[in-house]
Amino acid sequence: MSSLQARPADSIILTGLRVHANHGVFDFERAEGQEFVVDVTAWLDLSVASAGDDLAATVHYGELAEEVVAAVERDPVDLIETVAERVAETVLAHEPVDAVEVTVHKPQAPISVPFGDVAVRITRGRA
Repeated sequence: MSSLQARPADSIILTGLRVHANHGVFDFERAEGQEFVVDVTAWLDLSVASAGDDLAATVHYGELAEEVVAAVERDPVDLIETVAERVAETVLAHEPVDAVEVTVHKPQAPISVPFGDVAVRITRGRA
């Protein structure tokens, strides 16, 4: 059974993290930048933290949010797929996290037709 199938039912969820960054395949995206919106669900066992009211037994969601934003802001890449992978690696660097789902939205994507959202979603777990 993979770690994705066996993930705990407990999770920390961050939604709508807004980040201005310079990702994209077009020169104007790299020069001007644009807003990206990131959602993260980190699966981990929260029973020890909740039973002991112990922050050290969980992941500090405020610090995690700052780390996710920093991961999105750093060196520009072409694909939001790459941004999503970078965020997943950042979240999985926290030992209590067993699996993570990351969605990167690109609400100002350069698409020639009207649209509501463009997003990439990935799910990663510990090997």
